[in-house]
Amino acid sequence: MSSAFPDKNQKPKPKGTILRIETAGDIPEDKLERIAAKFATRYEISAYRLMIESKPALIGGFIIYYHGNRYDYSVKGQLGRINAFIKRTRADSFKVSDSSEITAPSSSSDDETPDSLLFSTKEVRKDIEDALNLFPETSGPSLDNAELWQLDDEEFDKRVEEALSSSDMIDEIGTVTAVSDGVATVTGLRHCMSDELISFSSGAAGIAMNLEKTKVGVVILTGEDTVVEGMNCKRTMTTVSVPVGNGLLGRVVDPLGRPIDGKGMIRYVDKRPVESPAPGVTDRSRVDTPLQTGITAIDALTPIGRGQRELIIGDRQTGKTAIAIDTILNQKGKDMICVYVAIGQKMSTIVSTANLLSRKGALDYTVVVAASASDSAAMQYIAPFSACAMAEKFMYDYHKDVLIVYDDLSKHAQAYRAISLLLRRPPGREAYPGDVFYLHSRLLERSAKLSDELGGGSITALPIVETLGNDISAYIPTNVISITDGQIYLSPELFFSGQRPAVNVGLSVSRVGGAAQTKAVKKVAGPLRISLAQAREMASFSQFGSDLDENTQLQIKRGTVLNEVLKQEQFKSWTMAEEVMILYVATTDKLNFLAKEDIIDFINAFIEDANERHQNISESISEEGALTDTIKADIDSSYEEFKEMFLEEHTEYREED
Repeated sequence: MSSAFPDKNQKPKPKGTILRIETAGDIPEDKLERIAAKFATRYEISAYRLMIESKPALIGGFIIYYHGNRYDYSVKGQLGRINAFIKRTRADSFKVSDSSEITAPSSSSDDETPDSLLFSTKEVRKDIEDALNLFPETSGPSLDNAELWQLDDEEFDKRVEEALSSSDMIDEIGTVTAVSDGVATVTGLRHCMSDELISFSSGAAGIAMNLEKTKVGVVILTGEDTVVEGMNCKRTMTTVSVPVGNGLLGRVVDPLGRPIDGKGMIRYVDKRPVESPAPGVTDRSRVDTPLQTGITAIDALTPIGRGQRELIIGDRQTGKTAIAIDTILNQKGKDMICVYVAIGQKMSTIVSTANLLSRKGALDYTVVVAASASDSAAMQYIAPFSACAMAEKFMYDYHKDVLIVYDDLSKHAQAYRAISLLLRRPPGREAYPGDVFYLHSRLLERSAKLSDELGGGSITALPIVETLGNDISAYIPTNVISITDGQIYLSPELFFSGQRPAVNVGLSVSRVGGAAQTKAVKKVAGPLRISLAQAREMASFSQFGSDLDENTQLQIKRGTVLNEVLKQEQFKSWTMAEEVMILYVATTDKLNFLAKEDIIDFINAFIEDANERHQNISESISEEGALTDTIKADIDSSYEEFKEMFLEEHTEYREED
């Protein structure tokens, strides 16, 4: 009688590798053994044990599991690949013309099929034929067809070898060992790459962000509630990609490019990875073309050029988003594509912004990417990268100028901090991870003006950062300030005192400077900053004395006039020519006779009168881009005419004059 316990002195027999084969139940066992033998020979498996499981849901064919890999030769797997192929290459009834515009096909014949659809149909038909013909020259294994399994051993082995040579059917799979707060811990993905897209068997998707020896930390993007312990997942060999192209214009999408505005599916023919390298030094050109915001205080004091990165920074409720929205509205009719990214905002606020852009006619050339506060930290994390990928399509392929607004990067950093802490990454200053600087630098460095050899397109970035308690020396603000090409600082004190936009001239700067200004604006804006600084100094000095000399009073009055001129209502933008006329009359002391409360009304009426009766002035400034003596004389003449009319209506000024 043999003992139930093994002999301690007897060496255990090698168990060998386990080959697990799943079939639909249509393959004879002797054929499965030959398939396993060929598989072991191909992958140099010296010893193995065969385990066979029946799964009718596979429809036909088989799946082999070996060392964390899945070799899927089932009909179900092929149909899944066809489904992914259709989603990846769908062109529907739209195609891309040579002018990079998406147009509908001509309606001359109802039976006519566009070239792009014919191409996709042929490709899908070929893939379907490959799926149904699992092995060459057969109708495919099925419960109804046993032709394949009746072949002789030599012919059968030949077809098995041909099938095993296909690398498209090999998946590296892993197992979910833990799920917590949108982060899944996965084992088995030995060759997983950083930022690779991971697909779960439930249909959920995630990004591999933590790569360790025995496990991978996956941040779940979609289907978080469906991921459970013990679930299988697989590598996709790709990074996260989003739809790009003209089909996105006028739409509100989530960070994965899926529409959330209720206007139906988005027609697209191309996708682009959310992470891509920034253009190199040789691929860039000088930033010398102005991007007009329509806001006098910005265009004159902190000019923005196409391809620049200008930070908008300030406390909450100081008008940061208002400046960005005004800039988008001012791009109407200027061949500029705009992308607005809302990160961590209330969905009601995002809807209000989208409705505003729609009412003003700006949504036609704008893409809104929304990652609301109710979305996961992972969706908020990839939102700006997705939007930048959408913008890069217009810059690289369509050679367009693009304006992208990141609203805001403070909440983006907070979302990344939440993800990093869940992934057990070591925290640093203010609990942010050590690579939070790299997070924003690799994003903002993708903004550039390309060289003429690459088409000359550009991406201009307006990142927004929110400060707490007026502290611009905090961690995230100082990081982003050091990355960008200047900042527009909005002061709460100026905002609540009525100076709107509340641009703090002393702390705001543009490192591009006058290179992004026309000669006319540069000439009238030259003395502006100095005059404002002198007036501010004299105003503080005058608090200590009542008797002021004439020069001091002039400087204070000049500062009052300039501050009033720089006030501007929201949604009321000036053209470049109008800004030149306003600053010219303000810096030449032509408005000093006015009381403070009448300056804005005088300026508005003066510009309206000049546009009606002296249109040649605006046209000359726009065409020449410079403030010549002739244009100055025309402005002086129109100003004197308007001043006479103004004094007739306001007798108090005539008496003083």
